[in-house]
Amino acid sequence: MWQLPVIITLSLLSVWSYAFGAPKIGGSSLQKIETIVVIYAENRSFDNLYGLFPGANGILKQANGKPNPVEEFKQIDRDGITPLAHLPAAWNASTTSVPENLSFIKRLPNAPFRIDAQPGALPGNLTPEKATPDLVHRFYNNQMQISSGKNDLFAAWSDAGGLSMGYYDGSVMQLWKLAQKYTIADNFFMGAFGGSFLNHFWLISASTPMYPDAPAALKSSVEKSSIKLTLAENSPVSALTGKPVYVADQPLTPDGYAVNTLQPPYQPSGIPPASGGNSQLADVAKNPLPPQNFRTIGDALSAKGVQWIWYAGAWNEALDNRAVIYNSKSSNFQAHHQPFNYFKRFDPTTVAGSQERKIHLKDYVDLQKDISAGALPSVVFYKPQGNLNQHPGYTDVMSGDTHIAEVIRALQKSPQWKKMAIIVTYDENGGFWDHVTPPKGDRWGPGTRIPTIIISPYAKTHFVDHTWYDTTSILKFITKRFQLEPLPGVRPLSGDLTNAFH
Repeated sequence: MWQLPVIITLSLLSVWSYAFGAPKIGGSSLQKIETIVVIYAENRSFDNLYGLFPGANGILKQANGKPNPVEEFKQIDRDGITPLAHLPAAWNASTTSVPENLSFIKRLPNAPFRIDAQPGALPGNLTPEKATPDLVHRFYNNQMQISSGKNDLFAAWSDAGGLSMGYYDGSVMQLWKLAQKYTIADNFFMGAFGGSFLNHFWLISASTPMYPDAPAALKSSVEKSSIKLTLAENSPVSALTGKPVYVADQPLTPDGYAVNTLQPPYQPSGIPPASGGNSQLADVAKNPLPPQNFRTIGDALSAKGVQWIWYAGAWNEALDNRAVIYNSKSSNFQAHHQPFNYFKRFDPTTVAGSQERKIHLKDYVDLQKDISAGALPSVVFYKPQGNLNQHPGYTDVMSGDTHIAEVIRALQKSPQWKKMAIIVTYDENGGFWDHVTPPKGDRWGPGTRIPTIIISPYAKTHFVDHTWYDTTSILKFITKRFQLEPLPGVRPLSGDLTNAFH
């Protein structure tokens, strides 16, 4: 149990904070927060964007200001023993539209490096306004990279090689400045190992979906350890000679849990309707995830009579025009970022499901109107469209930063701002390295550390919160505020975000 010492340390830190730190938000104070807004960005580790943030446990300095032992961040080869002589090439760069020559990466020392270094320091000079290639970020790969908490196999098991070790000086971001003004959490981990698909489920339910009676072709081939993919015979032995090749890195675990991307059964979906079939459904012959029926935070809120809405950028556009789904030359709607669209409760072919969709699944245009009118529900989830979500490969850091900051400014001008809490976080790390060991959880996570910023009139200011949190902490916070029946998957040792508030 490699993470147990971390849990003990973080738990003691939390106890110390409760006993000697600033007062935690009390029951009456918590009740003053009438609107909770969760903004869910994409695919960045904490170190990738905030590794240089003052006072945080970062790449160069620990939270106490002492230098970090950067020499211990060396990556090792796939044998699990041999330190890499240098960073591997960004193997997948040739398959992207990124104009920069990334060949310099394979000449870099075996260490974290600044992606956005000034001209002359690195040949690439990939500023935050430019997209990098995407990096593999899947359920088993993430666990293999974490390497029993050592975080020393990121470069070895990445299809982007040494790019996984890159980070930015995030101080150019507007969100960085908001983090300086309010609270940033530097011990917040993604809820589940792997990618966006699974972590969106964990955001709304703290559960992993199932695919009953799944085709064998959808199941991954995993070694007896249950966390390492089976390597193909032609897989390069060393990370310096090529990206890994697996027998089967598929959407499902061998026992039928959906952990990597599958498409929704309802439109908008990456799977079009069947020829001559219902236009509101995905073609079942192409294996969308079957409709799910387990309990979500939406169910818990509705059972208590608390209003909530999932707002998504380009939702209406994707319903009207399939051409924008997974199209990087458009708004680039990401169908697998819409977790409620996988649930039977929102079946558009039924009267009840159609009504539920009208009430709870809305567009960014609706969010803008509701912000201006002071008509937001008690709980808001906002998912930016693809070209504004900061996801590597198909967008850049700064366009999403600008967009999310604009949304926050609008929220601060809203009549509801005085009784609002905004949580800006990320679904997962996007395959980028982070140096902090994730705490021990369960089969599903938590995974790598991600950025989280808490913005509110009630939030502590100029504060770095070192409490252990993960994505399920958001569910804990919502549950505590509205006195809901808890969801069974939330992790008992993770915090509930209240330490971020006065």
